[in-house]
Amino acid sequence: MNNKIIRHMVNASSLTALVISLSAIPSFAQETSEKVSLDEVIVTARRQSENLQTTPLAVSTFSADELFSDRIENLGNLQAHVPNLSLHVGDAANAVIYLRGVGQIDSISFNDPGVGVYVDDVYMGRAQGSFLDVMDPERIEVLRGPQGTLYGRNTIGGAIKFVSARPTNEQEGYIEAGYGNYNDFRIKASMSGALVEDVLMVKAAVAHSSRDGYSQNLFDGEDDFDKETLSWRASALLTPDENLSFYLVLDGSENSPDHSRTPHKETPIFSVPSNGFINPSNDPFIVNANFNTLENLKTFGVALTSEYSVDKLTFKSITSFREMDYRTKIDLDGTVDSSFGIYDFEDQQQFSQELQFIYSGDKVSLVSGLYYFKEDDVTFAGAIAPDFFVVLPVIGVFPFPIVNAGRRDQTNISKAAYAQFKYAASSDLNLTLGLRYTEETKDVKSEGEDFFGTGITTPEEMEAAFGTGVGYGLTSFTADDKWKSFSPRFGLDYIVNDDVMVYASASRGFKSGGFNGRLTNRAQSFDPETLWSYEAGFKSTWNDSRVRLNVAAFYNDYKNFQLSRFSANPDTGAFESVFENAGKATIWGAEMELTALLTDSLTLDMNAGYLNSGYDEFFGDFGIDVSESRHLVNAPDFTSRASLNYSHDLVNSGTLNFNGAVSYRSKTYLTVSSSEVLAQDGYGLLEASIHFASADEHWNVILAGQNLTDKQYREHGFDLSAAPGVQLGYYGTPRTYSLTVRYNF
Repeated sequence: MNNKIIRHMVNASSLTALVISLSAIPSFAQETSEKVSLDEVIVTARRQSENLQTTPLAVSTFSADELFSDRIENLGNLQAHVPNLSLHVGDAANAVIYLRGVGQIDSISFNDPGVGVYVDDVYMGRAQGSFLDVMDPERIEVLRGPQGTLYGRNTIGGAIKFVSARPTNEQEGYIEAGYGNYNDFRIKASMSGALVEDVLMVKAAVAHSSRDGYSQNLFDGEDDFDKETLSWRASALLTPDENLSFYLVLDGSENSPDHSRTPHKETPIFSVPSNGFINPSNDPFIVNANFNTLENLKTFGVALTSEYSVDKLTFKSITSFREMDYRTKIDLDGTVDSSFGIYDFEDQQQFSQELQFIYSGDKVSLVSGLYYFKEDDVTFAGAIAPDFFVVLPVIGVFPFPIVNAGRRDQTNISKAAYAQFKYAASSDLNLTLGLRYTEETKDVKSEGEDFFGTGITTPEEMEAAFGTGVGYGLTSFTADDKWKSFSPRFGLDYIVNDDVMVYASASRGFKSGGFNGRLTNRAQSFDPETLWSYEAGFKSTWNDSRVRLNVAAFYNDYKNFQLSRFSANPDTGAFESVFENAGKATIWGAEMELTALLTDSLTLDMNAGYLNSGYDEFFGDFGIDVSESRHLVNAPDFTSRASLNYSHDLVNSGTLNFNGAVSYRSKTYLTVSSSEVLAQDGYGLLEASIHFASADEHWNVILAGQNLTDKQYREHGFDLSAAPGVQLGYYGTPRTYSLTVRYNF
């Protein structure tokens, strides 16, 4: 579709004019005598249940039915449904999440994410394990902008909340199966009921997903980036009386495919064994790799939420333990040479405790709490690169074999106290004041060894021999630091009438500092990031609640930008990975979300985001300010999606829903270097589905297709042009189609 046409479709002013014209029609295309309107949407973005339309912040929410109908199988499928959101799986099974141009692209554990992921109000400490499959949800909420007061830790860009479906008194459940191209097979099941009616309810859910890889590997003739996942959840809800409840959740998952994900070479790379250049293939789904034979991610978690309510007071405790085990080998030269293979073995455990005190009065309400988080992470990582090389002045290409290992043991502790007051100055005007005080400490011990020439050639052998005296060239350091932060929030909202609310706010976000965790002989520290965000918007319903329009505008002042970049030592040509506070940026923009019942059978859903972003300062090599030539990562100027859903009544048989959607993203820079080779030009994606729902609500059948034009687009990249001289692109999902059947009982 022509990009200009798509941009006109999502032009915010045109959409606003459209909504106003719709609202001016007293009874727009009513087909039945029964009044039809949009359902009320409840969110917990401010740690209390509230109507979306009276919540004064930018939040998108998706119910279980919407997630099922739109075939949102993982968090990445949300990307086009939320304005100014970039969300995809990265190079090491990590969730790469950016909201309004704020996030973190690096997958290594010494660095924290910029957008927090929460499962039943429990913060996920690592990017690995946070790219969630959607299994038995109640809803998902996406909170845009810093959530520094109520959520705190590393929510400088926003937060994504996954809320699981709770057990029910009624015995109910479902079984779902689906099959699609690439041998994509999925099965899900859930069952809920009461062991003691109104007192003890339990629920169990399980999901299995497998598919072939999207890429073909010429090296062994097998596919690349396949999937083999098993997930489960068990929960119990105990309510001894109407004021007291205990909610226990256990969950686990394992993804153990045959191969990891190999990027596509976008530029030629020099080959030491053949003494020449190897050119990239024309097909981005053809790779030629010899170091992609391991990918395994296991997670386990347990959480207990205890809640006691009396009159206007609520006391809540959220206690959680989670662990994650990740092992991978990734081929970053994209050849059958051993020029640059990296591996990452990571074991992480986290414990968190949150105590909340909530008061809901007529004039004053309060959400307050104490928070404690402790994380222990041991990462064993390095490179298998006996064919590595450097480019030296005059000499040119010079072999520089690498077989090394590093072990990093890091403990992170976060403590916080917070309170957010809401004062009803009048029946229409509310004032909000929030403050969070945070203390974070990090202790790290890092050790490194070289093994080239010792006869040890695999990561597993290095893991067994590490610290025994076999290796040489030892590097090590220990370091610790502490950071403190105040994160305030100021806001006011005004109810114009029953259908319109306007609001404005100012809030501060904070992301802790740390130490560069890659192999080095000294502690290279970096400072915390801070962001002040100023937001104003309105939420509205029109035409007897048949149209819902929410708009937000924002301005972000972003300082101490933490950036990971790859460089080469100017004297030796050696590969260097740098992680530092490189500068500051200004980001401003606007967002719109629209849902309209055009007729009783036809529904329009649209969203659009505009982002104007740029570095104010960016200090690169030799301390030179390169801000004029750099662009923020994952910060496209425009994002949008528009969908139409037509529902046809089959009388006594059920309903047929026909859905079509187009989404668009403008040019996106995928690397800190702002490489034009890896930058993705603007593109549109087309999807469609047919959904049958039986009249007795037992059966659902969905035939769906995504990326129907089979658009090839990059969603992630590595600029290793400094060393070993190659640029690599990770491509998004090609055309897929599937048939899904669900039976509810």
